[in-house]
Amino acid sequence: MSARILIVEDHPTMREAMRLVLEGEGFDIDEASDGAQALSAVHQEPPDLVLLDMSIPGVSGPDVLAAVKRDPTTSEVRVIVVTATGEEGRAAAMAGGADHYFTKPFSPIALLQAVEEVLGPEDAAPAR
Repeated sequence: MSARILIVEDHPTMREAMRLVLEGEGFDIDEASDGAQALSAVHQEPPDLVLLDMSIPGVSGPDVLAAVKRDPTTSEVRVIVVTATGEEGRAAAMAGGADHYFTKPFSPIALLQAVEEVLGPEDAAPAR
């Protein structure tokens, strides 16, 4: 069974690029373009991993992270913060419960390495 990843990104082109890279490696992908959609998706069927943009409309990325980590039913969901903000947001994101902090722009290889690092080798290597 391959890991389910929720991509939370408001920019359609970036979301599509991330989806194509991850689907190409066999992951099951869900998508959300704003914070409310993200929270709804996480609570309906918690994914193995959330790739969370910090600058999303509606409920902010930091608020989505806090809500996911605060709720006992979703607190074990792993979260990689994906942001164009740069390194200055790392400390706050990690303190908020993020499992990894990843800056845009990035290469497909770097994205896959971050996912594998957070999921671990057994979840990050989907069955083909």
